[in-house]
Amino acid sequence: MTLFDPGSEGAPTERTTSEEAFLQALLDAEAGLTRAQSSLDLAPAAAGDAVTAAAVAERFDARDLARRSRGGGNPVIPLVADLTAAVSDVSAEHAAYVHRGATSQDILDSALMLVAARTLDVLLDELSDTEGALAGLAREHRDTVMPGRTLTQHAVPTTFGLKAAGWRSLVLDARDRLRSVRGALPVQLGGAAGTLAAFGAYGAEDPLALVAAYARELGLSEPELPWHVLRTPVADLAGALAFTAGALGKIAADVLVLSRTEIGELAEGAGGGSSAMPHKANPVRSTLIAATARRAPALAATLYASVAAEDERPAGAWHAEWATLRELLRVVGGAARDASELVGGLVVRVDVMHAHLSLTGGAIVSERLSAELAGVLGRGAAKELLASASRRARESGRALADVLSVEPALKDSGVDVAELTDPARYTGAAGALVDRALARR
Repeated sequence: MTLFDPGSEGAPTERTTSEEAFLQALLDAEAGLTRAQSSLDLAPAAAGDAVTAAAVAERFDARDLARRSRGGGNPVIPLVADLTAAVSDVSAEHAAYVHRGATSQDILDSALMLVAARTLDVLLDELSDTEGALAGLAREHRDTVMPGRTLTQHAVPTTFGLKAAGWRSLVLDARDRLRSVRGALPVQLGGAAGTLAAFGAYGAEDPLALVAAYARELGLSEPELPWHVLRTPVADLAGALAFTAGALGKIAADVLVLSRTEIGELAEGAGGGSSAMPHKANPVRSTLIAATARRAPALAATLYASVAAEDERPAGAWHAEWATLRELLRVVGGAARDASELVGGLVVRVDVMHAHLSLTGGAIVSERLSAELAGVLGRGAAKELLASASRRARESGRALADVLSVEPALKDSGVDVAELTDPARYTGAAGALVDRALARR
């Protein structure tokens, strides 16, 4: 139910993180294990086919499994019973190979990795769309000058192209982290205490070969060791997802500020309404992304806390991961969808950006004036002159350029005050930085 989670509602990743998706992943993990044993002649070939045919989520009652999972503390225990019964309806002989040698954590961890892999594949597609739209904005607005802001105040001029290029850089950083994690998601197989002993008891001469076969069946990586209490895969996944939420949150934070009524340099292409104020077009997508950016770190923290897991299989640490990881995948997936829609429809108000460059009466280029006039008047004299001229400009409401143009000290200096106070002529290497950023693929 997503009544209080509109950010993930209807996102493609909603399907990959649904109850049915998790149930199917559990069943896929069970069927994959039987097929892996069949491939090594540890089970009849027909057993793998029979378990796979029965392992269809629609045939099982997720709510009933959830209720019954309280008895053993996890859903795999009742699921194994139901899957075994389903296979028995066709072949009692083949039912004996359901879950053979495995422990519940083998199946549940492998299922979590399957869900993560399927969700990341969708999430990466969304990030690709966002990156492409941001690249277009950076190219289009490479030289669109706007106020740069530090500590909430106008600082020096920048360009919207550079801002968009920065957003894109963060999205690509997130993409790279998620790709790396996606490629390393491992299957889990260790048996009761991570020794693979039961598989040897069932005839496996080389249990490590079974781990490799299992990884191939599920399309996951082969781990160096069983990772029941070595939670690097989950921690890495948590970190990459939390970073992605933050990267998208940076875009949302900028849009929220720049779309304020009194600023209005940006606007969402399709704003949301208000229940009380008909005139409003709220930046809803940015708001939902910002909400995820605030939720994700706490979810990741729970997953990091579970790294400190005792013994060969833990009580509580592992259990804390299931719903947490699902929620983290779900909300970040929703944010990725919202970011794609936000950036694809973003309205850039170039005229408003240009108008805002004059809000400080020319003081936005005071850094340049200080450097240029120091070479003419000396550092101390230049600083004193600019302080005095800026004060008089503020008090009189005149532009700093107008005040400086009548300064006796500058009369015969050859200084072009109009050129020095033009914000468009003080964007530094912004254009070159955009070009450099866009060269990254």
